[in-house]
Amino acid sequence: MDIIQYFLDDHARLLFLLAGISFAIELTIMGLGGPLLFFAIATFITGILVSAGIITGWESEILVVGILTAVITIGLWKPLKNLQNNGGGPDTSSDMIGQNVPSSSEITSNSGTIRYSGVDWNARLDSGCSVDSIAEGERCLITAVDGNVMIVSTP
Repeated sequence: MDIIQYFLDDHARLLFLLAGISFAIELTIMGLGGPLLFFAIATFITGILVSAGIITGWESEILVVGILTAVITIGLWKPLKNLQNNGGGPDTSSDMIGQNVPSSSEITSNSGTIRYSGVDWNARLDSGCSVDSIAEGERCLITAVDGNVMIVSTP
């Protein structure tokens, strides 16, 4: 028996195979943010329904995959986007975060500079800072790093 006939005779296994391939492509290429995730979940659920004998026939299976994909997309799109946009908490990847450094110019919410390790770095005030500016020469605390801009606050 060839492989094509095997899957044509057992629709549930074909649906599970499609779900696995879709999920693998979603994870490796699309980064868990694309529509193949919803299709993979719908195809897997349809495979379970076919295995249980609840759904029979290609037409019904394709219809159920389409409807489930739409329902799952509507239900999961916004929560997954919120999870992706959450950012995962504060950035603690830089060894500069937490350093108490002097300002080398006045720092406002839009501009300024600090002196760290003998180099002047662009800086701006943290949005949660209680002051409107930090004067030149005052100490400030690096709370985050945004590209090459240090986000600072009063210590």
